[in-house]
Amino acid sequence: MPLPMVWFDFGGVLSPPLDELYDAYHRKTGIAPAQLQAAMKEVADELGMPTLAPVELAALTEAEWGRRLRRVLTDRHPELDLSRARLEGFGEQWFDGVTANPVMVGALRSARDNGFRVGILSNNVVEWEPYWRAIVAPAGDVDCLIDSCKVGVRKPDPRIFDLAAGTAGVAPEDCVLVDDLAGNCAAARRRGWHAVHFRDNRQVLAALRDLTGLPSLS
Repeated sequence: MPLPMVWFDFGGVLSPPLDELYDAYHRKTGIAPAQLQAAMKEVADELGMPTLAPVELAALTEAEWGRRLRRVLTDRHPELDLSRARLEGFGEQWFDGVTANPVMVGALRSARDNGFRVGILSNNVVEWEPYWRAIVAPAGDVDCLIDSCKVGVRKPDPRIFDLAAGTAGVAPEDCVLVDDLAGNCAAARRRGWHAVHFRDNRQVLAALRDLTGLPSLS
């Protein structure tokens, strides 16, 4: 039996939890998480797309997306001071000061060092690549990287799981996804993958040990 290939999500798995990132952005800019998330949704609704899909599928540039966020935030919250928010260059400010989740970085490295193939399967943004790659650099090389903004499809669309497995040359049943969104995990399972819904580091390590038989993941 071949060793399974372990695919890690970036946001919320290799990165800190998204709630922490939204809170950090609030401290940087004064924009509350609920305000920002509502503006992101409104910008996406205008295009008939899911939240974040406009930039995760490169339908909008980061700059255009940021301009639309600024317009929505100004319209909905005229009292809000946006002078600290560099919305048109969102990624640089969002990722400033962010470091990787060291436990999940350790899990990726341990899997690779023990002969498992490893990949990153992420919904991400063209202009954010320099920032997130710097964050995950301590993890070292991966065997396959699938980035939604480059392949034109995003989780939980089933096509991205077929694309990832096909690109890596791995059967779906030999793929294990670690993702912080339950919907993405469910979609992966429907395509024949195994999936671990990330809730906390300890839970994921235990689940990976059970699925892969690799007790040294840490």
